[in-house]
Amino acid sequence: MAKNKKFLGYAILLCVLGIVFMFLYSGLQNDQINIIQAYITEDGGGWSPTMTQLPMTVGNFICIILTFVYGTLFIKFGVKKPLIVVMAITAVAVIGMIMANGLDVNGGAANGNYPLFFVSLCIVRCGCMILQMAGFMLVANWFIRFRGQIMGIVTVGSPIFSVVGTSGMTSLIKNQFGGDYRPFYWIIVVLIAIVCLVVAVAVKDTPEEAGLYPDGADHPPVSESDGADEVKLTVKQVLSMKKSWLLIMNFGAFQFIINACMGSMAVYYMSLGGLDTWITATKWLAMGAALGIPMSYVFGFLDDKLGSVKASLVLGCCEFIPVLCLLFQTGSNVGMMIGWGFGVACMTGGVPTMHPCITSFAFGRREYQSANRIIMAIQLIPSAVAAMMMVSLISSGRGKMAYGILVVIIIVGLIATLPMLKWKDANAADRMYGDK
Repeated sequence: MAKNKKFLGYAILLCVLGIVFMFLYSGLQNDQINIIQAYITEDGGGWSPTMTQLPMTVGNFICIILTFVYGTLFIKFGVKKPLIVVMAITAVAVIGMIMANGLDVNGGAANGNYPLFFVSLCIVRCGCMILQMAGFMLVANWFIRFRGQIMGIVTVGSPIFSVVGTSGMTSLIKNQFGGDYRPFYWIIVVLIAIVCLVVAVAVKDTPEEAGLYPDGADHPPVSESDGADEVKLTVKQVLSMKKSWLLIMNFGAFQFIINACMGSMAVYYMSLGGLDTWITATKWLAMGAALGIPMSYVFGFLDDKLGSVKASLVLGCCEFIPVLCLLFQTGSNVGMMIGWGFGVACMTGGVPTMHPCITSFAFGRREYQSANRIIMAIQLIPSAVAAMMMVSLISSGRGKMAYGILVVIIIVGLIATLPMLKWKDANAADRMYGDK
């Protein structure tokens, strides 16, 4: 890859953009709710946790349909055009959240506009989904041999948000902005505008559009030597395959854990000791996440060297770390907070890395999006209620039960992964372990 300077330039651009994609996606999909619920509280005169969570939950359900829609648009129009349009709409919705106010320091619900807040937050949740799908699609298009490692670099953006966004911004908003999170959202608007501009000017959907081949090779992929074009699998075809349902189960479970943990951790820590306990926890989250940031690349490296299935089994085991640390957290136990922070980084870095990798492993570059748009949509059905389930259980004093349920779900995901050990990578001839 390094020998082809033209390809290397595109590769660096895609890595940088991908990190920004995942930073924004991670923050706007789940993590931002922890910032919102820290500064809009029922005790402070604001809306209840259930009310602030509701637009996210509704958005989760809408995303089930939008996942299929976005994937279909990518197949029909490429990645760039749908991405730019949807992100422009998302930026407007972020401004709507700013205008909705409702913050405790600004008078709470009495000076807020809940309908505007609801609609804006729901649109933001729905719009940010395209960032993840676009990033994954571009990596799947441009890389086969180095698919895991590049995906590992790109998904570093998720744990980085845990450090800079969830932890850093929560403290900054309290100490410098006096509890007003609106400057944070203006930063998001600027970032989205920059992303749209760069994508419009510099990005190509596939290496072939730039006169190149995946991984900077001097020949087309060996595993695609039959000369067939991209395969457009139908819904019926995808759902008739056993491998589709195993993928739905295993990464449906692993994704559920992320949504459940990331969408409820502020409420959980605040239930243990109020805002101060949550602020303390975010500091350890930053430390743990910083230690875990390299894990995104580690999972990608394992994917390239050992294969997607073995790397996914390691990931599933790592998901026990944050869940068990929260399950056994008693208040401000620093050891549990550090373990939780590290586990969050492994989870938020590992799941986004391995999710597209194992789908590409099963279906190959040409069938990836045709299958992903369907599989991912079904995976999102249980995930849509994950955060709301957790917030409801925690608010009713059953937090330990909630995390006990998550342990069982992880086990289900691991069991669904085991049969995949017998599968062969669809692009094996072009993968690192294909050389052996």
